[in-house]
Amino acid sequence: MNLPDLVILDEKDKRLRQISKEVTFPLSKEDKKTIQDMLDYLKISQIEDLRKKYDLRAGMGLAYIQLGIAKRIFVVVDEVEDQKFKNYVIINPKIISNSEELIYVGEGEGCLSINRDVEGIVPRYARITVEAQDIDGNSYTIRVREDLAIAFQHEIDHLNGILFIDKIDPKDPYKNQENMREI
Repeated sequence: MNLPDLVILDEKDKRLRQISKEVTFPLSKEDKKTIQDMLDYLKISQIEDLRKKYDLRAGMGLAYIQLGIAKRIFVVVDEVEDQKFKNYVIINPKIISNSEELIYVGEGEGCLSINRDVEGIVPRYARITVEAQDIDGNSYTIRVREDLAIAFQHEIDHLNGILFIDKIDPKDPYKNQENMREI
């Protein structure tokens, strides 16, 4: 599998702060190719040999805006078993419900647009329900939990011009940690 030629914006790029626009259907051939490239890139980044070969950081999700395209599209690639992946293509997402329970990533959240270690925790809902559209424009609802819920919230934040570092209190990076569950 060859590495797609994607340029992922760095956190200093002001385009990451744009609010992405709703997508209209049908998708262009270019959009469909970009989505496939994003899925391939994330899969390669999660396979250790390929990650080392291409000198990548592992990633689970990628939003269109991280490529400089302000459309409400993101993808998530979840490794469900060793080198077996489930792909999610999420277009025009809206969170319609969430759990009261909050969780956070113990080793800290990461982002392909933020090339540095960041101290602190990002409060996320343990479970969310999202309304979205698929690649053909069909509407559906999906409920995700734990790692997937974090990935979806992280990517939806991107679509709204928010980076995970915005959610960490700079004065108290582990604020309210005792009220959340580590995953």
